[in-house]
Amino acid sequence: MAVKCAGCADGTELPFEFRMAFQPIVDVSEHRIWGYEALVRGPNGESAHSVLSQLTDAQLYRFDQAARVMAIETAGRLFRDPRARLSINFMPNAVYEPRACIQKSLEAAGRANFPPTNLMFEFTENERMSDPAHVENIVRAYKTLGFWTALDDFGAGYAGLGLLARLQPNLIKIDMELLRDIHLSHPKQVIVSALAQIARELDITVLAEGVENEAELTTLRAAGISLFQGYHFAKPGFMSLPAVRGFEPISVSLAG
Repeated sequence: MAVKCAGCADGTELPFEFRMAFQPIVDVSEHRIWGYEALVRGPNGESAHSVLSQLTDAQLYRFDQAARVMAIETAGRLFRDPRARLSINFMPNAVYEPRACIQKSLEAAGRANFPPTNLMFEFTENERMSDPAHVENIVRAYKTLGFWTALDDFGAGYAGLGLLARLQPNLIKIDMELLRDIHLSHPKQVIVSALAQIARELDITVLAEGVENEAELTTLRAAGISLFQGYHFAKPGFMSLPAVRGFEPISVSLAG
């Protein structure tokens, strides 16, 4: 019998609209676009805050499900590279039972002909987790189902290395504040190099987000990091895959 949860039966529509933007993640070692992060936007490209500020606690589950479905279905129409991953932010407190709550995402992947194993779900340590054991259960279940998991804003949150040891995600995204002007800061260079070494020892992939210039990129590459995301390569494309600096000038759009 399929696992069910109370929230999965709630088909109430959200009282506001939203769309998606996509920001590339590049692998400089292989010189390819590794994937894209799906980012919530208003119906006309307004900021994520304009959408999230309308959310109530009672709407968290519905929004989390709707955002996943929209991200996957839109990616299915936009993506051209069958290897490209889709990174989706999720709210751990909106997930009741992970194997039940993932069903709508799997159904969306089937409709969009999007490989489920190319999905990556990321959560942030930037807000205190009310129930770390619940998050650990989600990460374990998602790994078993073949998804990647990512810990966002690593180095800026509450739990740090303790959370990393407990959850063992596939990927960590080092917080951009640690990376900003890293070429000018020896302490930042030492810290990031150490984090990259720890991740290698744990077989965890490292992504540097928020990279804005060539100097930051060069310093981070010297630390052994290959995956990057930031305005240096491309800004998010509203309902589109934007052209990426240094890569083939190909963009795809659904925006009217």
